[in-house]
Amino acid sequence: MEHKEVIGMSEFANLDLRIGKILNAERLTGSRKLIKLRVDVGDEQRQLVAGIAAEYTPESLIGKLVPVLVNLKPAKLMGVESQGMILAVDVNGKPILLHPDKEVPAGSSVH
Repeated sequence: MEHKEVIGMSEFANLDLRIGKILNAERLTGSRKLIKLRVDVGDEQRQLVAGIAAEYTPESLIGKLVPVLVNLKPAKLMGVESQGMILAVDVNGKPILLHPDKEVPAGSSVH
């Protein structure tokens, strides 16, 4: 396992981590791994692109609560802008989504 640089609480506090609710999901044309998502992060909806299509169907994602890094600089993946990142666990190269163990409102802050 790769060890990352140790950061302080001030750097961690700069991360805007929230629970998002997946409202819509569709496969990205021409990609085997990417899914385009519309996610409610509380005060707005964001378009995210996630490399989770090998493990999840778009239909299975609707309504799921997932942690989202909201203040990540936007990036283009296959020409589609991603306005944040869903957090997932990497198990043998496969993405496994994280979920709160109780129902929480979209936009709830992750500490």
